[in-house]
Amino acid sequence: MESLSRDKERWEKETVEPALERFPERRDTFETGSGIPLKRAYAPSDADVDYAQDLGFPGEPPFTRGVYPTMYRGRLWTMRQYAGYASAEESNSRFKYLLEQGQTGLSVAFDLPTQLGYDADDPLAVGEVGRVGVSISSLDDMRRLLDGIPLDEVSISMTINAPAAVLLAMVVAVAREQGVPARSLRGTVQNDILKEYVARGTYIFPPRASMRLVTDLFRYCAGEIPRWNTISISGYHIREAGSTAVQEIAFTLANAIAYVEAAVGTGLNVDDFAPRLSFFLNAHNDFLEEVAKFRAARRLWSSIMRERFGAEDPRSMMLRFHTQTAGSALTAQQPEINVVRVTLQALAAVLGGTQSLHTNSRDEALWLPTEDSVRIALRTQQIIAHESGVANTVDPLAGSYAVEHLTREIEARARDYIEKIDARGGALAAIEQGYLQQEISDAAYRYQKRVEEGDQIVVGVNAYKVDDEARALDSLKVDPTVEERQRVRLSQLRARRDHAEARRALEGIKEAARVPDEPLMGLFVEAVTAGCTLGEICGTLRHVWGEYHPEMTL
Repeated sequence: MESLSRDKERWEKETVEPALERFPERRDTFETGSGIPLKRAYAPSDADVDYAQDLGFPGEPPFTRGVYPTMYRGRLWTMRQYAGYASAEESNSRFKYLLEQGQTGLSVAFDLPTQLGYDADDPLAVGEVGRVGVSISSLDDMRRLLDGIPLDEVSISMTINAPAAVLLAMVVAVAREQGVPARSLRGTVQNDILKEYVARGTYIFPPRASMRLVTDLFRYCAGEIPRWNTISISGYHIREAGSTAVQEIAFTLANAIAYVEAAVGTGLNVDDFAPRLSFFLNAHNDFLEEVAKFRAARRLWSSIMRERFGAEDPRSMMLRFHTQTAGSALTAQQPEINVVRVTLQALAAVLGGTQSLHTNSRDEALWLPTEDSVRIALRTQQIIAHESGVANTVDPLAGSYAVEHLTREIEARARDYIEKIDARGGALAAIEQGYLQQEISDAAYRYQKRVEEGDQIVVGVNAYKVDDEARALDSLKVDPTVEERQRVRLSQLRARRDHAEARRALEGIKEAARVPDEPLMGLFVEAVTAGCTLGEICGTLRHVWGEYHPEMTL
């Protein structure tokens, strides 16, 4: 190592210094998006890697190199394009189109009323039904959404949080009708309510009541749907709100710690539920930092589960994650070049060892993506998988001096953040204090300031602009009659259901919600089967628990 250090000093003096006289660096300092300083070049001494402890082998703790020993040599990542808009029938048609094009799993986007627990005929839903996702108000809607989808063959991911348990109850009920045992179901509900208070805003109930729903779903799935991922702990939306890569990992894992603590607090054994925890991370623009971020997150989570929670099952220490390319990085200007951004982000996710991937469409900064756009996005993954060669060996960037240095640095900085959050009483307390929100806001401000001052180049926005911004892309428009059709269907549902049975189901939920730790998931399945709607079930819980209204600060 000493001889390598001397060689580097010689290189700096004899080679770099004369070159700088002729070609001075573009600026004095270079940093990653998280503010990690970057050297001109890296040598083994800079990586400072204990190859046995930090790297190990793929499929073995600390999982720096991947959670499975063969990774993509054995099986490619799941290509799971996020989709959903307008009615259940139209979204079902898009799902089938994507499956025909080679997609290997479904990912459901819900509209805002559904995400907030309102039916499509609620006055607060006016103008939003089917706009940013599919409208699901009842079991009838879920039947139409999943019509012709073999639930024992296709895994389903649902980006739903506050009412996640109710939507999962609908899937369980549809599976029963299809004759598919619950134990055969595979999929994920996001069910990550803490990040809603931090970064996204689609919460309903106060945080501590919401945590009860999260852990109740853990308990139900452990017994009834053992192959279902009970939570997808999301850093994606934290990053979309403006956080750095380091903050994304730190705040996501701090939230994960809170969920594990809550589950253990209800009497669950960590190794009974932790293997079904999953994560949802962002793939952003800073290519090397993103690859290192994924590797650092795996290593940090492995140590947290082993050291803090005493996990013994190696599966409990695995950080398995879905990745989506960065929506916030897409530009309305020159939207066709978003294909390039998405390709680089997707490649970072693959080189970082993701388990599943969604690639954004080129036109998502403008409108809902068209079929042509989603096909290009899916083809991007397929080209990476089958033509690039990067999936032919496991963790091909392992040992890169720069990547290993960044991996260690991100891990250390994220650990520092987690210690600060612990000192504030944990993630839930830090959220209630506004600490995480303020840190993200400050990071977003710093980034925007760099863009406005020209220190951060965004192609097509503050550099390399074109005069003619006329867009030749086709747009997808939601049929304005979707809302009225949904209203009619809900009216017909309420007219034909057994009113006494529906009332009994809702009353059972109300009574159970008043008793701490009383199981609720089974009651939700009974309620949706009885014809109760999403809005009625969430309204019953609102009556007992109230709604969350954050304190406003000036």
